[in-house]
Order: sequence, then structure tokens, then C-alpha cells
Amino acid sequence: MSPLFPALETAADRPALRFGDQILSYAHLRAAAGALARPLAGRQRVAVWATPSIDTAVAVVAALLAGVPAIPVNPGSGPKELAHIVADSSPSAVLAPAGAALPAPLAALPRIDVGAEAGGAPAAVPAPDAAGLDTAAPGDPALIVYTSGTTGPPKGVVLPRRALASTLDALADAWQWTAEDVVVHGLPLFHVHGLVLGVLGPLRRGGTAHHLGRFSPEDVAEALAEGGTMLFGVPTMYHRLAEAAPAVPRLAAALGGARLLVSGSAPLPLPVHERILALTGRRVIERYGMSETLMNTSVRADGPPATGTVGVPLPGVELRLVDDAGKALDAADGETVGEVQVRGPNLFTEYLGRPEATAAAFDGDWFRTGDMAVVDPAGHYRLVGRRSTDLIKSGGYRVGAGEVENVLLAHPGVAEAAVTAAPDADLGERIVAWIVPRDGAAPPSAEELTAHVARQLAAHKRPREVRFLTALPRNDMGKVLKRELA
Repeated sequence: MSPLFPALETAADRPALRFGDQILSYAHLRAAAGALARPLAGRQRVAVWATPSIDTAVAVVAALLAGVPAIPVNPGSGPKELAHIVADSSPSAVLAPAGAALPAPLAALPRIDVGAEAGGAPAAVPAPDAAGLDTAAPGDPALIVYTSGTTGPPKGVVLPRRALASTLDALADAWQWTAEDVVVHGLPLFHVHGLVLGVLGPLRRGGTAHHLGRFSPEDVAEALAEGGTMLFGVPTMYHRLAEAAPAVPRLAAALGGARLLVSGSAPLPLPVHERILALTGRRVIERYGMSETLMNTSVRADGPPATGTVGVPLPGVELRLVDDAGKALDAADGETVGEVQVRGPNLFTEYLGRPEATAAAFDGDWFRTGDMAVVDPAGHYRLVGRRSTDLIKSGGYRVGAGEVENVLLAHPGVAEAAVTAAPDADLGERIVAWIVPRDGAAPPSAEELTAHVARQLAAHKRPREVRFLTALPRNDMGKVLKRELA
């Protein structure tokens, strides 16, 4: 059984984690996490109060070394959601930064304080293998990540160690990710994107995770200028970078000097792609994954440009598109829409304590993602939206909301756009566009926006209704909460 983090034993002096002014070498991380891991051994699972801090990273590494599943808890969760997660997962303890105040559902659990200085001098703590740590089997649970709960109470997604290792190794292949890379990001650490890719990914490669604490264009520019080679972000962040870059020349230069700009968690609108490329000379690449599957596809660093797609399946991962009846589709024409199904070592094992929900999520050994996509002749996948919220059946046609949103976002008067469906007696469903104008005092008219879409797409894809907002509702990862737009 190979360790998840070989560099803990081989890269003693290399920086492993950087959060603001706090920097831990691999030797110090091994000491801190190793000291914390030993009292965790034998527990069924532990919660981690996942603040954007170096203590969260140390706590999760410690749990993984101990072979104990970690449950990253969103500090922004409300009391009802927290109570559900604690009752559903029954953690035996909560790991939290020393001195951090915890809400009632977590405060009632036995508490283990985490400090980046735990363990004393690195030499005082034996290496993980000598201490009997990091020896769990590949199929053993590593993380339990809770879903957003948009269709019911949040479910605990049980991710095995095999899924973490296979995803991170597949991304290393696709991105040519090495120990020389410094990953810069300001993503939350209770989510797969920020925690698994943004922290555990660099640690598995033997590189450095540089967390910004809170995202800002100025901090991104500084971190990349100081040696950052890869930037991980979500579309909202790249939109803000594109807005800020013209007024901050060093930001455009820093982005252009990065080896890789990666966007995920939601599709990156084509206008943002184009603005970043024009400002920096650097293309943003996209990848596609979800809590249950970790990463499925990516645009490759060594491949041709594939802007507007989420790339090709990662090594070891199989994808297929199916129709409404669950029949596999052969068409790779860039037009035929189907639901994405996935199988491979990157999959979760179960929804914690919910065998019926787990069984319903699979078609044999294929996981039903609920995401709709097309695939082009080169094998690149392009997502068009979620089956539940983004596939619109209007007048006998199937329309992906994302395609219409990209056209709306290309209009100079549109700052943000979302497309949903509304019941329609004639069409079955009509297309509704929700628009945040660039100038609220002089927004484009509904007729102008409808004509703009009709000039670029088939007539049946034009919005039949346009509504104006001051902001779109979004979650912590920047995804638009379309159910709140009803």
C-alpha cells in the first residue's frame, strides 16, 4: 500500500503549505500531522471545522495519516444543516483551530485543538511509516463530503483513498503537474475543489499549496509574482480577475507568467475566456468533476486548445452519454445532447447510510451524473447544464441553458446572465433569461437581447422572457442557484 503523500518522507526542507505568512515545510508538516494523527487512530470518523487556514490542512492530513475519515464542515453552514451533518455522520470528535468558537452542534462533540506548531521540532517525531501511519487500504474511506442539499437533506459522499490517489495522479498526467509547481488559490476548504485539488494535490506531488486566505485580484498577482505556477479558481474569480486586470498591469503580467490557469466547479463563460486570453496571452483550461466522482475530464496542458469544453476523459476514467431512456449514444457530432455517465477508480463508494440513494445513483457500474453534455469528433466534452435545471424542452427541441447564457454574456450590456425554464401552455417550456446589466440605469431592452440571441443561435433558442436583477444568487463556489430564480 503506497502512501498518499510520499513527500512527507522525502522532501523535508521543501515548503509544503503556505497560508499568508505561515509556511510549513514537509518535515514540519510531518511532525505536526504525525503528532495529531496518533490520538486519532482507531476512531470511526472525525469532523474538521474547515476554515481557510493552515490548521484545516494539518487536520485533514493527520486524519488521512491515521486512516480515519475526515468530514470537512463548512463554517458558513446554518444550525439546521450543521445539526443534520452531525446527526447523519456521528463524528467521534471535531478538529478545530485552537481558540476557534464552534456552533452548538459541533461544540457538543469532544474537541481536539489543532495548531500548526503541534509536535514540536520535526526531528522529535518519527516518520509516518515508522509510526505505523498512512497504511490504510485503497478502498478505505478518506473523506466524507456533504452535498449542497438542493434536492433534499445533504448527503454524505464517501470518498475512498483510491479515488483521491487516482484523481490526483490522473491530473498530474493531464497537467504535467510536478513537485516544482506552486498552486495558488483562495478556494474554500470544505469542498473537493479547494481541499482535494488545491491542498492534497500539491502535497501528493511534493510541491507547494499557497492558499490566499481570501481571494482578491491583488493577492493573486502577488502570489503568482512570488513563484506561483498554477492558479485554481472558479468562474466568478476569473470574471473578477478579467475586470481588474486592465487597471492593474502587474496582474495581467502575473497571470500571463503562470504555467497553468485552471477553472472549475461551474462552466467558464466564453466571454471571460476571451478576455483573459486577450489580457494575458494565456488560455484558461477547464476540467469537470463533482463530489461523487472527483475529476472526470480536463483539457490537457499538452493538448490542443479546447476553449469552451471541459476536455477529454482523464486516464483511467470512462465516460459515455445516454439518452432519456438510458441508451448509450454513439454520436460525437458536437450537437447531440445526452446525460453524462461515469465509471472508474475516481468514484465514491456510497452515500453514507443511504443504500437506496446509492443504488439509484448508478446504472450498473456507471454513475448517473445528471449533467448534460455533447461530445465533439475530437472527444472533447462540452457541458450544457444539469438535467434538473438546465435542460429546457421547448417546442419539441432540447436546449442547453449554457449555450444561451454564453451568447447573452457576449452582449456588451450584460454583466451576468442565467437561463431557466418556465411552464408554457404552447411550447411545454419557455426560455427565461435573467440578466444583471452592466449599467443598471440604462440596461439593454428585452427585445434587444432576444434579437441578439436569435442572430447567433437557432430561433427556438431565443429567450421568450427577460427579467432584470441586481445580482444572481450564488453559492460558496460561485454557482448560480437557479432554483432561487423561480
